[in-house]
Amino acid sequence: MSGYNALLLTRAEGGVAASWQPMNEAALGDGDVTVRVTHSTINYKDGLALTGRLPGMRLPLVPGIDFAGSVLASSNAELAAGDGVILNGWGCGERHPGGYAERARVPGDWLVKRPPVFTSAEAMAIGTAGYTAMLAVLALEDHGVTPDKGPVLVTGAAGGVGSVAIALLAKLGFRVIASTGRSGEADYLHGLGATEVIDRAELSSARGALGKERWAGAIDVAGSHTLANVLAMTQYGGCVAATGLAQGLDLPMSVAPFILRGITLAGIDSVMAPKSKRVRAWARLATDLDRGKLAAMTETRPLLDVTALAPEILAGKVRGRVVLEVE
Repeated sequence: MSGYNALLLTRAEGGVAASWQPMNEAALGDGDVTVRVTHSTINYKDGLALTGRLPGMRLPLVPGIDFAGSVLASSNAELAAGDGVILNGWGCGERHPGGYAERARVPGDWLVKRPPVFTSAEAMAIGTAGYTAMLAVLALEDHGVTPDKGPVLVTGAAGGVGSVAIALLAKLGFRVIASTGRSGEADYLHGLGATEVIDRAELSSARGALGKERWAGAIDVAGSHTLANVLAMTQYGGCVAATGLAQGLDLPMSVAPFILRGITLAGIDSVMAPKSKRVRAWARLATDLDRGKLAAMTETRPLLDVTALAPEILAGKVRGRVVLEVE
């Protein structure tokens, strides 16, 4: 196999440095499938890695927790050369060489076959953010949250998880309340299917143990006071899917919503989720995600723009999804 190029993170004075470098086959990770990577994307965790703020990251490292492309070589019984594949998580871009490269080698069990309805670019327009949003929607459904029960709240609504979640929920018939700190994004959020837009300030500071019941379920990316308030205002028997920690790791609240209203807090882990959950999520994305809305929330950039995008995504300045063209 010929050499390839990759974005390599190394230690530098005051943090990390990223450079596009030629690599050889020995730099590929362990695995039984080699993939020609054509597209990747940027998520919040990628922003942490590229700015040297990701805990547990081993340097030097090729970052990128997502990639899509086609199989070059495989000794895995389920995958053959030419198959379109997707990778989300599994420690890639953290402890294993990731997707910001022209080639990747991983265990075949980490890969999901790309649904034929999506191109590789669309698969990365979805990426970990959209796949996480689908896992969260499935969690709400599995806990009995249906459109007739009431609206669903989505926090961090203009970000990647939030944008895909709104589009999915709207297509499934839910009334969606979108919470955002970006007042100028109301038209964008309504275009994705939100029926109401509220300011995140309503949820981001300390409040009482219980509040007025406002939604049947919620998808939260913030944690901290926001998640505590979301739970406090969830209807009896409702469910909240927690997917992120943009506001903080803490959860300053009482047990009142759980023992007085029977609320379920469903944790969403996209990194190590078993393959069965991944296949289910991608199958549902193929049927339930409006590709026109996906296109409306997506911007395409060359891979090398990712270092400039990293601080922007951490600051909440990236709207929707960004596809990175690798080749």
